[in-house]
Amino acid sequence: MTSSIETEEAAPTLEKGAIGTGDLVFFVVAAAAPLTVMAGVAPLAIGMAGQGAPLGYLVSGLLLIVFAAGFTAMSRYVRNAGAFYAYIGRGLGRPAGVGSAYVALLAYNAIEVGLLAAFGWFTESGFQDLTGVLIPWWAWALAGLVAIGVLGYLKVTLSAKVLGVALVLEVLVLLVFEAGVFAHGGGPHGPEFAVLSPAHLANGGVGGMFVLAIGAFVGFEATAIYAEEAREPERTVPRATYIAVAFLALFYTFTVWMIINAYGAEDAQRVANGDGGADMVFTATERFAGAWAADAMHLLIITSAFAATLAFHNGATRYFYALGREGLLPRRLGRVTARTGSPAVAVVVQSAIALLTVVVTLIVGVDPYSVTFLWTNGTGILGVMLMQACAALAVYGFFRRDRRGLPAWRVVLAPLLSFAGLAVLIGLACANLDLLTGATPGVNAVLLAPLPVLFALGVAVSLRVRHRDPARYARLTTTDAERV
Repeated sequence: MTSSIETEEAAPTLEKGAIGTGDLVFFVVAAAAPLTVMAGVAPLAIGMAGQGAPLGYLVSGLLLIVFAAGFTAMSRYVRNAGAFYAYIGRGLGRPAGVGSAYVALLAYNAIEVGLLAAFGWFTESGFQDLTGVLIPWWAWALAGLVAIGVLGYLKVTLSAKVLGVALVLEVLVLLVFEAGVFAHGGGPHGPEFAVLSPAHLANGGVGGMFVLAIGAFVGFEATAIYAEEAREPERTVPRATYIAVAFLALFYTFTVWMIINAYGAEDAQRVANGDGGADMVFTATERFAGAWAADAMHLLIITSAFAATLAFHNGATRYFYALGREGLLPRRLGRVTARTGSPAVAVVVQSAIALLTVVVTLIVGVDPYSVTFLWTNGTGILGVMLMQACAALAVYGFFRRDRRGLPAWRVVLAPLLSFAGLAVLIGLACANLDLLTGATPGVNAVLLAPLPVLFALGVAVSLRVRHRDPARYARLTTTDAERV
C-alpha cells in the first residue's frame, strides 16, 4: 500500500462533488450507531432517569438543532476538512482554532479506536452464540481494521454505500421491535403517553442520563468535515445536518418510549437496574417480535459498531489531512491519491494508531469493552462536546460585526443559547464521567487531562508559527474548498 501511495500522491485535494445529502446523512447517523445506542446504552439511561429518559433524548436533540442553526449558517463561508479547526479559528482566533484541532483529532481517534475494540468484543460473543466457535475479539478487531482501512483508502462514496446498508438494517430491526410491541397492544398497559410528560425530567438521575443522551448524538457535526467533498455544500451540509439530528432525536425518543412501554412505565426502571437490564431490549424484542428478531438484533449490533467505527475513521483521517495540509502536522498527511481522491497517508497513520491500541489492550490484558471502549469514548465524547461549545461561540464571533444578511436569532441567539446548554451538559458530563467510563475518579482525571494539555499545545504551536512565519500564520484556517 505504501508504494502505491507514493506514486499516486499527486492529487492536491480531496475529491470534489463526490458526496450528496444522502451520503452525508449516512455518515452522520451511522457514526451515532442507533442500534448500539438503543440496545446498549438506553437501558442505562432508563435505569437512571426512569420515565424521564425519552424526553432526555428529545431535549438533547433540540439543543443540538439550535446549535446546528448557527453551525450551518457558518458552513456557507467555511468549508474545510478540519471543521472545528476552521470554524473556531475563524470565529475565535487562530490560536484557539489550532488548539481545538488537536483536541478534535484526539477525540475522533479515541472514539474510533474504542469502537474498533467494541466491534471485536461484540463479534466474538455474537459469532460464538451463533456457531459455538470462539474466535478472540482481537482477531475480529484486526479483520475489521483491515476492512476499514481498505474502505478508507478507496473512494469515499464506497464508504457511504456500506454505511447506508448497515444503517438501514439496524433501523429496520428496531422498527420490527416497535411494531411487535404495537401488535401486542402497545405493552402490558398499552401505550403510556403520560411517560412523555415534562414533569418526569425532575426525576433524580436525570443529570447523569443527559450525559448518555448527548453522547448518543456525537458525530453529527461531521457533515462539515466533508464540505470539501460535497456537492453544492452551501445546500448539502445544512440539509444533511438538520435531517440527521432531527431523525436521531425523534427516533431515539420514540424507541426509548417503546422500550418503557414494553415493560410498563412502573416496571421499566426496575428492570433496567436489575440483573437483566443490559439485555432488556433484546429480551423485549424476543418477547414481542420473536426469537428471529432478537437474533438478528444481536448480529446487527456488530454491523452497527463496524459502521460507527468506519464513520469515525473517515472523520479522523480528514482531520489528519487538514492539519497536514496546513503544516501543523507532517505535511505528508495532507496528501491524497490521484486514483481515489482519499487522504491515503492519513488512512495508514490512523490505522496504525488503531492497530497499536488493539495490541496494547491485548498485551495489558484489559477488557476491550469495559476499559478500551468505555475509557477512550469518555475522553472522545467530552472532547467533541468541548469543541461543539467552542464552535457555538465561534459562530457568534464570526457574525458579531457582520451578520451577512442572516437573522439575529440564527447567528446570535442560537449560538449563545446552544453554548449555554452545552456548557451545562459538559459540567454534568465531567461530574458524572464515571457513568460513561465505569472508572475511578483518579482514572477519570487522567482521561480528561489530555484535552486541556493538547489545547494548550495547539495554542503554543500557533503562536510559534506567528513568531517565525507571519505569512504562513495568516493563512491558517483560511483554506476553504473554493480556494484549495
